[in-house]
Amino acid sequence: MEEQTPVTESVDNPKTEGKKRSVWNTISLIASRALLVVSIIVVIFTVFSTIMFNKDDREIFGVKMYVVLSDSMKKTDFAAGDLILVKEVDPKTLKEGDIITFVSQNEKSLGETITHKIREKTTTKDGDPGFITYGTTSDENDKAVVTYEWIKGQYVGKIPWLGWVFSFLKTIPGYIVCILLPFGALIAYQGVHCWKYFKAYRGEKTDEYRIERERLAKEREETQRMLEEMRA
Repeated sequence: MEEQTPVTESVDNPKTEGKKRSVWNTISLIASRALLVVSIIVVIFTVFSTIMFNKDDREIFGVKMYVVLSDSMKKTDFAAGDLILVKEVDPKTLKEGDIITFVSQNEKSLGETITHKIREKTTTKDGDPGFITYGTTSDENDKAVVTYEWIKGQYVGKIPWLGWVFSFLKTIPGYIVCILLPFGALIAYQGVHCWKYFKAYRGEKTDEYRIERERLAKEREETQRMLEEMRA
């Protein structure tokens, strides 16, 4: 018997190429949707953080949010770049070991928002109640006593690195990387697809024009043939 050569599907088989295009279209669609979701989340986070972070008069569910700028509490609780959550508290209920956020009255950091641990209760020279605070990293006491009027709240938790993300978004490189590039990629992706659709549309119109021209040519030929038959 004559041996038959097994027939294999050609690499250039239209079905194979169609499957490849389908897979690629699916992947690109998923990627574009994911990029869109990420971009929207980044924009929402940017707007939310700008409105809420480091604002004494803004809170959500009774919690204020501050970005940590130093490592004065890194040894035990939180580090620079973390986002800390602070809740309003009655100063009279505070005790040794609690962590509080307050407006610094030290000469070197006057007016800055500080979050340190309470060492002990005390009073000022004028007899006003307050606290001696310190940063756990250096274990050195803050020079000024923190009286009740300067306390913004008590530390209740943190979100690691979220403050760093916020700080990065406020910079020009952060804006370019996290907002401009993703939306630019989306615009480019949609532009490519629009161009493909436009080319396909032009191709369809060209085919329609060719088919119509061929139909008219056949009609002219048929008309010419009928005239010749009538003359004969």
